[in-house]
Amino acid sequence: MAKTKNHTNHNQNRKDHRNGIKRPKKGCHMSMRGVDPKFLKNLRFSRKHNRKGLKKMRANEAAQLQAKVAAAAAKAST
Repeated sequence: MAKTKNHTNHNQNRKDHRNGIKRPKKGCHMSMRGVDPKFLKNLRFSRKHNRKGLKKMRANEAAQLQAKVAAAAAKAST
């Protein structure tokens, strides 16, 4: 009597490629463990000062938008 089949890989490769073999997704935030400390310190400062500039930029954009709305209202009323 024949022995029972123990293993086959038939059709598995085709099934895998049907939707494409994709790379594993990277996490949202890569770990900074093991990264150069000098670089990390600079990164902290640069992020801190970018936020300061961002606040100024948003305030400036809001002021410009208000000026544009006021100009449009003045033009519409005349």
